[in-house]
Amino acid sequence: MAKSKIIVVTGVTRGLGRAMLQEFVARGHVVAGCGRAEAAIEKLRRSFPEPHRFATVDVADDMQVGQWARHVLTAMGPPQLLINNAGLMNTPAPLWEIPAAEFSALIDVNIKGTANCLRHFLPAMIAQGSGVIVNFSSGWGRGTAPDVAPYCASKWAIEGLTRALAQELPKGMAAVPLNPGIIDTDMLRRAFGDSASNYESTTAWAERAVPFILKLGPKHSGKALTIG
Repeated sequence: MAKSKIIVVTGVTRGLGRAMLQEFVARGHVVAGCGRAEAAIEKLRRSFPEPHRFATVDVADDMQVGQWARHVLTAMGPPQLLINNAGLMNTPAPLWEIPAAEFSALIDVNIKGTANCLRHFLPAMIAQGSGVIVNFSSGWGRGTAPDVAPYCASKWAIEGLTRALAQELPKGMAAVPLNPGIIDTDMLRRAFGDSASNYESTTAWAERAVPFILKLGPKHSGKALTIG
């Protein structure tokens, strides 16, 4: 069996984050995760006791992320894998009809939330001289569609942010913008409605995605990858 990794995942209470958590733990890895729903975090603590650790954190709040990161780093040490998965989807509508508050909330989580996690976890990872950062992108981070302009904007930003980060990291590390594919999640249902059920379940996706993610390394840094 491969050596156990310390893995940090944002947005673990539902969707892809929850499915990845289940699969990582099943493979013997130790996960520190966060989410905004306190009740869901408490449920995870009961289902996955220590050494796994879970915290109620809004990734858009830099102070909360900093406190969480310090706790994780003190208790577990630097992660070998940091996955920025937390994200929001806008209510589908033409751009000019989307309220400013909804647009701002999406940008705060999808872009600033990723940057906040990088700010607080990366120094320790750089100090240990290794680690892989996976920032979840989307097919809408490399293409576009009507009525999801805010989401497209955020994921195009993640693509640029991650590729630039890859150029900044020391040798031996990696930053990868990863398109997870199209999966039946609450987020997809918000965009696709009932037709989202035609796509792969999160559990089936995680069984393929987790081995793929675990194999990422320095040679993949800066590459825009997709889980096919």
